[in-house]
Amino acid sequence: MSIEIKTPTFPESVADGTVATWHKQPGEACSTDELIVDIETDKVVLEVVAPADGVLKEILKGEGDTVLSEEVLAIFEAGAAASAAPAAASAPAAAAPVADASAITDAEKVGPAARKLIEENGLDVNQIPGTGKNGGITKEDVVNFLKNKPAAAPAEPVKVDNAAALNIASGARVEKRVPMTRLRATIAKRLVEAQQNAAMLTTYNEVNMKPVMELRKQYKDLFEKTHNGTRLGFMSFFVKAATEALKRFPAVNASIDGNDMVYHAYQDIGVAVSTERGLMVPVLRDTDSMSLADVESTIADFGKRGRDGKLGLDDMQGGTFTITNGGVFGSLMSTPILNPPQTAIMGMHKIQERPMAVNGQVEILPMMYLALSYDHRMIDGKEAVQFLVTIKDLLEDPARMLLEV
Repeated sequence: MSIEIKTPTFPESVADGTVATWHKQPGEACSTDELIVDIETDKVVLEVVAPADGVLKEILKGEGDTVLSEEVLAIFEAGAAASAAPAAASAPAAAAPVADASAITDAEKVGPAARKLIEENGLDVNQIPGTGKNGGITKEDVVNFLKNKPAAAPAEPVKVDNAAALNIASGARVEKRVPMTRLRATIAKRLVEAQQNAAMLTTYNEVNMKPVMELRKQYKDLFEKTHNGTRLGFMSFFVKAATEALKRFPAVNASIDGNDMVYHAYQDIGVAVSTERGLMVPVLRDTDSMSLADVESTIADFGKRGRDGKLGLDDMQGGTFTITNGGVFGSLMSTPILNPPQTAIMGMHKIQERPMAVNGQVEILPMMYLALSYDHRMIDGKEAVQFLVTIKDLLEDPARMLLEV
């Protein structure tokens, strides 16, 4: 029975997609729910699986083709057996016979000097015109043949699917051109639009991470045991601190829609996740009602699914504020770019021990720079600075998050 393999139904926010990779070829057997093809959209990669046991009969849309929602991609034959393996490719043409000591005899009238040159250069005796007695081949004949031998055609450039597949020797001058993926192109477009359309400004502050680090050190083992293996990290403290600060400064939690300013009475915080396909921002919903354990376990799940390419559109839609952590890669300070239509994004950075003045004394403290980029059309500088100071105060005295003071 023939079945049409169709593109998944795209959400309203996604107009079309691109056929990224065919994992099966015509004639190959497929098991039920086995991955057949990846469809890349502006936001995520959607997987299309086999509807039953059978064989992929025909591919109608090749890799790189643009497809619409519910468009037919291929024809699938349910219940069919895989065709026999393709016949072995015809044996390559026999290599040109190479002369060696045993093949070149006195009967061929090849002198010892000529024989040595032929062996060293891997030449075909039959291609060398002889000018010696009775058509014999002399050393001069071989030398003249080498001089007039046409240069070998330049090798075709090697095509590879990804950067990891190309091992470049040290000192080699190699270039590789790879088409930008649809997701990467969309990310690039949105980042440029954010800089062009928003009055973006960034304010900085620094936070003493010692109180949070000591609290984490004291309770991390008990936390992990109590919450079924969920580890206590720093991100949950920042999410909870940001949630409290967003409640105090609603403009930072708002968005711009045309000429309207939309204030949100809830906190949905996006957490930037770096994947092989590009930067993705899955969203933690209603963070005000989430515990530290809920935040940590959800972020861990986002990270795993992001690496496996399993994040869905629902995971990344919406969001009223974003947190990005360049510190995991060693960044000491950076300027994050807005994630439209949100009006603010906070950047975390590397924890660095620095000498700080505390009550007239110099102490070595683990410090972190925080950056808040915001849209000045919506947020005044005073609000942005006070928002970041609130984050700093909450993290330097974590008990204030519990007391909401």
